[in-house]
Amino acid sequence: MAKDDKNTPEDKSDRSEQVFMREVDDAVREDDLKNFGRRYGVWIGLAVVVGLASLAGWIFYNNSLDEESGVRSEEYVAAIDSVKRNNLDGASKALESLEGANQKGYQAAAKLMQANIALEKQDAKAAIAGYQAIVVDADLPEPFRDLALIRQTTAEFDTLKPQEVIDRLKSLAVPGNPWFGSAGEMVALSYLNLNKADLAGPLFAQLAKDDTVPPTIRSRALQMAGVQGIDAVELDTDGEISATATSADISASAASEGEAE
Repeated sequence: MAKDDKNTPEDKSDRSEQVFMREVDDAVREDDLKNFGRRYGVWIGLAVVVGLASLAGWIFYNNSLDEESGVRSEEYVAAIDSVKRNNLDGASKALESLEGANQKGYQAAAKLMQANIALEKQDAKAAIAGYQAIVVDADLPEPFRDLALIRQTTAEFDTLKPQEVIDRLKSLAVPGNPWFGSAGEMVALSYLNLNKADLAGPLFAQLAKDDTVPPTIRSRALQMAGVQGIDAVELDTDGEISATATSADISASAASEGEAE
């Protein structure tokens, strides 16, 4: 009887209705998709095309930058080689395209080298103008701008008032700054020119004791600190700290040199 119950006409009718409802549901969904496609298909296709185009453009742009960086690097190396061969005009010509480069680092380096070349050719006016242009260009990397300020001030040092030098370089003339050596020495000398030995002496002593400062500057600072009566450290010929030097030692050494002369 149980087997016969499963095959009753009522059960067959229910199964037929379920199949029919599924077919109707599928037809409705298909119709909805067609309507959605007709309404939004163009926009979806456009979005896909734009997305693919953007991706392709991004890949092309990055590849172009890599290629351009390689070209710029070769141009910069060529300019350096020309300078080494003392072909300053050739170096200047090679740098012209770099001055308009998209890469700010190459752009700043090229402008800085152009100013250096002008200074080497005894054209101080052009060199100073070149350094100044780098200093005021906020789009260029700060290390290049700071170096340009050092070079500009060095080129103008004899014509600037001591206070002008101090105002320009005081923010760089502090221990820990990469330009402490060059900036600190010029600031200390400017303090001396203003008869402010109480400020110049300690700054010279700081320079003499700072092992990040170039040995030549440390050696000069050691002597200047001693002249101001401040103890500092003495450097050997390799730029290493060798002993403590007092102002008396330096004075005695200076006196001996004077007698020898």
